[in-house]
Amino acid sequence: MMLLRSMKIRLWVTLILFVWVLPLQAQPASYKSEMIEKWKNAGTYTLDVAKLMPDSSYSFKPVAEEMSFTEQLLHSASNMLWLSSTYLTKQTSPFDYKSLPQRTSQPKAAIIPVLEQSLHYAQTAIEQLPDAELDQKVTFFAGPKTKRQIINLMQDHLTHHRAQLIVYLRLKGITPPKYIGW
Repeated sequence: MMLLRSMKIRLWVTLILFVWVLPLQAQPASYKSEMIEKWKNAGTYTLDVAKLMPDSSYSFKPVAEEMSFTEQLLHSASNMLWLSSTYLTKQTSPFDYKSLPQRTSQPKAAIIPVLEQSLHYAQTAIEQLPDAELDQKVTFFAGPKTKRQIINLMQDHLTHHRAQLIVYLRLKGITPPKYIGW
């Protein structure tokens, strides 16, 4: 009888400890933490690409129908600011995203800070967005989208235009920076 009681106590203690320790296990990374890491790396990579092109080639465009290197950068910055300020945060954007495309006559030294601040603003918007709002729907021109989808769109758009910039570097005989992924 005493042995049975001792076994029951041990079993209960084991179960209690198991239930208590279970939450202490490493939790899987959240979508947001993974996206923030990805966004930081994408920003670093994009800035590396932008810095490699000489100032004298910022007006370069492969064909008349394409945007220039500067226009690609300003378009990317404008898109980040628009999506972030419209759908992810209430914080004031550092620039009027509608006026950025008109800054094409500015030198590289003026464009890089615009890109840096736009990347940082978008990153902050993602960081400060509560996880509970990721699945919140917003009214978007392509139909209702979640804030998570807006973040994914922002990332995809940046990747699309950075890839074009890499082609511009190659066409100018410049080896692009080593890829930075996750």
